[in-house]
Amino acid sequence: MASNLPIGVFDSGIGGLTVVKEIMSQLPGERIIYFGDTARVPYGSKSKETVTAYSRQITRFLLGKEVKAIVVACNTVSAVAMDALLEEVPVPLIGVVKPGARAAVETSRSGSIGVIATETTIRSHVYNSFINGIDPKLQVYGKACPLFVPLVEEGWLNHHVTEEVVEHYLKELLEHDIDTLVLGCTHYPLLRDVIQAYVKEGITLVNPAYETTKKLKQCLADKDLLSSYKQVTDHTFYVSDGAEKFRSFANSILPCEIIETKDVNVKTFE
Repeated sequence: MASNLPIGVFDSGIGGLTVVKEIMSQLPGERIIYFGDTARVPYGSKSKETVTAYSRQITRFLLGKEVKAIVVACNTVSAVAMDALLEEVPVPLIGVVKPGARAAVETSRSGSIGVIATETTIRSHVYNSFINGIDPKLQVYGKACPLFVPLVEEGWLNHHVTEEVVEHYLKELLEHDIDTLVLGCTHYPLLRDVIQAYVKEGITLVNPAYETTKKLKQCLADKDLLSSYKQVTDHTFYVSDGAEKFRSFANSILPCEIIETKDVNVKTFE
């Protein structure tokens, strides 16, 4: 049955695990095949052409695993490569930017929204475009936070250096009196506690991973692709480098144990 085929999820590294965690929570009967491009992380400082080329390689790899849908659990890819991928990928393709933008619009009370993301995502103005496409009166202030991804990949989630970097990046953003802050990179929810502690309780953090999973669930339902299983644990994880380090980190944040993570040379999927 096509409905019982797995869902493909990919990211530049470990950040996409925040989306995997949400899928496991909201859709416990869905089997996941995950790919983290740990050898080439971060994507956020790379060109649109490079990010698109990497994304094509990964989607071909996942399609070779007979997935029924693909979740692009990377804001940078969602910002600059989605149009190209939508033309080529024959299964439902869900990005993280649109759901996050819509959630920000629904959350904001003052009409002043902050977005933190990678350099490429901020330069693309994709969040501004989607948010103002819903409500042109909203003010959107973006801030690139390029050091957040390597801090997460290093596992420095509550390190004093991370606290200093958070203050460095967000101090200027808070001068705009934002009441909503979009965590516009799937790595960033892993720094949620440090970020929330700095911005205080008056600012609501929006995690696109949660909203993306809601959209995925609706998409699968509309296409009669929801799994008939009630609970699955046989998920599969691939990375392009550092399989054991990835597995250890995944087991620290996911609700089920990851027995094995496999290395794969995704460059062969040209």
